[in-house]
Amino acid sequence: MQGLHMVGIHHAYGAAKILNNISLTVPAGELVCLLGPSGCGKTTLLRIAAGLEQLQAGSVTIDEVVIAEGPAQLPPEERRIGYMFQDYALFPHLSVLDNVIFGLFRRDRRTARARALVMLDQVGMVPHAEKYPHMLSGGQQQRVALARALAPEPRLVLLDEPFSDLDTNMRARVRQQTLSVLKQNNVATLMVTHDPEEAMFMADRIKVLGDQGRILQSGRPADIYYKPADEYVARLFGPMNMIDGVVEQGGLKSSFGTMALEDSTAAEGSIVRVLIRPEGMILSNGGGDGGAPVDIISAHLLGDTSVVRFKVRNGINSGAEFHMRMSGAFDPTELGQIWARVDLRHAFQYPQNQ
Repeated sequence: MQGLHMVGIHHAYGAAKILNNISLTVPAGELVCLLGPSGCGKTTLLRIAAGLEQLQAGSVTIDEVVIAEGPAQLPPEERRIGYMFQDYALFPHLSVLDNVIFGLFRRDRRTARARALVMLDQVGMVPHAEKYPHMLSGGQQQRVALARALAPEPRLVLLDEPFSDLDTNMRARVRQQTLSVLKQNNVATLMVTHDPEEAMFMADRIKVLGDQGRILQSGRPADIYYKPADEYVARLFGPMNMIDGVVEQGGLKSSFGTMALEDSTAAEGSIVRVLIRPEGMILSNGGGDGGAPVDIISAHLLGDTSVVRFKVRNGINSGAEFHMRMSGAFDPTELGQIWARVDLRHAFQYPQNQ
């Protein structure tokens, strides 16, 4: 199969193990995102694929050709890989056009120039071809770096935190354009990020790396978000509310009522931790649909949504504080007594060791 295959990758710096038996596949035309916190080995894995880091154990194959295994390791310049660095690494003394031409050293100047202009056209940078990197915005520099990475028609593109230096509005525009260009070129792409929203937007599949250098979960963005394998994966996607429920008569008892128990083997009286996303808390002005009476602590409008903090009055979670996100503005004075309940689509249960 065309694309990248990494099998049994182990890597250590001295006694510190960075990667522990990592295997992954990135088919041609697909974007796979490595998601995890700083220091979990994401960039090291990228550098091993590129040949910038010596492979210590395992194998790397691109388009069914083994490029690294044991002592036989193909030099980076012979791997036909496009690498887009976090800081873009544009040459300050070269124009935009010459930066893109630089990677086409195997072609004659006329052919290289024509190919570079095609790629600059794809990313909308032809009008800036004669400018120098310092004359461009961050988003423009990012597009030039993408054009340079794709110009040699690589078999694989590697993206290392490519949008981290852009402001929020620019990031949204540039990542949409980047994704469109990558799909247009039908190239296998491996990207690393610590931003879960970015991973959700860009990836066909996400692989979550833990701090022990292992892949903890792999799947489509929706699978990772709605079915996180453990607390670590769930918490990667932002702040969570947490309660401990008690298994009682086949259900899970909490201040928000009795929830359906996901683990039918859980022992009576055992504790189950429930993580609830902010959008999984629902407020209303009546208790008829279940839930718990709460006291509002604060409400802040963030444009089209509001973040609300509240405290539970009664039950086993009495006194605990929670936060939620809801659409529109929120004015607690208009509602009287307020109740909170849990939307189980955004709640995840993890039994606790007794």
